[in-house]
Amino acid sequence: MLELARKADSVELKLTVPAADHRAVIAGLGLDPLEAQIRQVFFFDTPDLRLNAAGVVVRARRIQGRPGDTVVKLRPVDPDTLPAELRLSPAVGVEVDAMPGGYVCSASLKGKANAAEVRAVAEGSAPLRSIFTKEQRGFLSAHAPDGLKLKDLSTLGPIFVLKQNFTPSDFGRRLTAELWFYPDGSRILELSTKCSAGDAFQVSAEARLYLTEKGVSLNGRQETKTKAALTYFSKQLVAAAG
Repeated sequence: MLELARKADSVELKLTVPAADHRAVIAGLGLDPLEAQIRQVFFFDTPDLRLNAAGVVVRARRIQGRPGDTVVKLRPVDPDTLPAELRLSPAVGVEVDAMPGGYVCSASLKGKANAAEVRAVAEGSAPLRSIFTKEQRGFLSAHAPDGLKLKDLSTLGPIFVLKQNFTPSDFGRRLTAELWFYPDGSRILELSTKCSAGDAFQVSAEARLYLTEKGVSLNGRQETKTKAALTYFSKQLVAAAG
């Protein structure tokens, strides 16, 4: 993982907190929901998740109090295989996500979209291509299954999210907490922190020690927010079509 991380722009260390521990962890870390930022997350894929099967994620977010954003993400990816001109783009980020039991490297091509534009797309009153840049559309075309276009994608979402960045006084490093609320009542609480490849091992060890002291279990089943969202909404789309 460290060898791969050295080729990336950053490393994000992530941990999914078991559902039974959510209340205790939120209290133990001193998180205040009134300080959290509200987000709506939308994914776009076919009902049978053909993009996801090809390692491509297409997403848009509405964010409280600031412009929203869009992303076309490819994972897993070897940074050495990415075209040089793509790596030089200011809109591209290559990151290694590491969590207990695994890691993955992704390349993300980002764009901006305001809340009204994303809402119009989600409601079907504006075409999906309207919120993605020409560069993003080209990136998607290069990696999507043959013949699959943006107009062929369905909206999967939204997911309601609370996000809070905080720096514990007894840790000294910024952490991020994201609580994702799924329509079936399930929730995923993820804790994360970003660092450079050179610091990844030390930061991981320090974070593990800090969270353990706060009573956070490091042995729970790890879930990815995106996979859970795609799986849930895919089932809904298939059921509606059938």
